[in-house]
Amino acid sequence: MNNKIILGHGSGGRMTRELVRDVFCRHLDEVGPESMDDGAVLEHAGGKLVFTTDSYVVSPLEFPGGDIGTLAVCGTVNDLAVMGARPLWLSLGVILEAGLELEVLERIVKSIAGKAREAGVKMVCGDTKVVEKGKGDGIFINTAGIGVLENPMQPETIEPGDQIIISGTVGDHGMALLTMRKGYPLKSNLQSDCAPLNHMISSLLAAVDVKWMRDPTRGGVATILNELSEGRSWGVLLEETDLPLSEAVSGVSELLGLDPLYSANEGKAVFVVPSGQAEKALKILKKSPYGHEATIIGSIVSDFPGKTVLHTQLETLRT
Repeated sequence: MNNKIILGHGSGGRMTRELVRDVFCRHLDEVGPESMDDGAVLEHAGGKLVFTTDSYVVSPLEFPGGDIGTLAVCGTVNDLAVMGARPLWLSLGVILEAGLELEVLERIVKSIAGKAREAGVKMVCGDTKVVEKGKGDGIFINTAGIGVLENPMQPETIEPGDQIIISGTVGDHGMALLTMRKGYPLKSNLQSDCAPLNHMISSLLAAVDVKWMRDPTRGGVATILNELSEGRSWGVLLEETDLPLSEAVSGVSELLGLDPLYSANEGKAVFVVPSGQAEKALKILKKSPYGHEATIIGSIVSDFPGKTVLHTQLETLRT
């Protein structure tokens, strides 16, 4: 690992994972995280809770499809939901930079309130700090969330033949922010896919034996599937021709030479389900406004143990 922090350590990919494992987990092993999941499962007298926290730093603060407030609520709600929990309560920590326009702040707070209502969660505590102009990026947000664990995941039951489903198109959020941030003069309708997925996921869990799920945020679909397959006796095989891509994401990816599988998503979830329940899962997901483009994108295979492999349109295999 590098002897200094670089931007890559915040990418959500391999460098982030190594940083958390080699620094934070190494020193906090007695009191800190026991796994690299999106949340911690906590025992209490009435059952089990899931607790998660996340910090949000994004530029620009407002973007097509959402803003940093939308991102904060949806990200935390989705982290709880993909752990099999019913999200209930969120906290809100805000660091404001002097000079931020109150009008911008009010729009962001309205977004937070609106998405919290949609998700059915309550913002129950918070904190506000202000830093000098030039020592922030307008606004930084931290949200923590608590939910009741109702459907624990069972990744140990995953086996060859299981199907991999994504709830919609790949890479929308990452591509939308990249083109805005870099100021590319592109004519496209790219926009973020920020959305709270807890209601959609709850409907799926009520009818299908979901073995594992994750929201592919930083690092994208490829990163979470690499984490899933790492060290396993089986592998993941994705079909490139089955990947759902919007025309805008497909065009920008081709133009800029980027892989949408590594682009962030903020309103999608990836599921592993038994092969016999995959079609049922698709029907349920498609009933949600956030799942109408749900697709089977691959399967668990006995080949390629410990790896995620892409079967490309050119009939080649790429890891």
